[in-house]
Amino acid sequence: MEGRNERKPKQKKTAVEMGRMTLEEYRKAKKVPLVVVLDNVRSQHNIGAVFRTADAFCVQKVVLCGISACPPNQEIHKTALGAEESVDWAYYASTEEAVAALKREGYRVYSVEQVHDSISLPEMSKERMGEDPVAVVLGHEVFGVSQRVVDMSDGCIEIPQYGTKHSLNVSVAAGIVIYSIVNELMG
Repeated sequence: MEGRNERKPKQKKTAVEMGRMTLEEYRKAKKVPLVVVLDNVRSQHNIGAVFRTADAFCVQKVVLCGISACPPNQEIHKTALGAEESVDWAYYASTEEAVAALKREGYRVYSVEQVHDSISLPEMSKERMGEDPVAVVLGHEVFGVSQRVVDMSDGCIEIPQYGTKHSLNVSVAAGIVIYSIVNELMG
């Protein structure tokens, strides 16, 4: 008889077992109507992490603005691990220009920022977002989303926090927001 403390090692799943798409299948797959806009994000590692999260949740596109680096870029690749090749992306010299273009295309634009009258992320419902596709803007690691972009936005989303810090790393915030909105849109 085996002892209670003897356990079989858990085997990791393979990509095939998880049903992962090939790069070609991913490019053809239907995407979630969500665009992630990076407003002057300076860390290439953060940019890569956002690409990787965008791939994981079939986000439509990542829009890089201002000082944000663009692929191909070795530092982005270190954290994106190839997602910069699967996820569509665009670059705009200014975030204001990107937001204006998205609004002309019919997107509802939300900045992820702590402002008066912000919407708590758990309150972002499909009904609140409406039928239009959604874009979320995430800001610079120190300064956040610029005030001009906040003013152009249809609203601001705030991630509830309970500790002593008042902010999250931009790639962590992106992961939380993307996961929450994709679940709401797809649910």
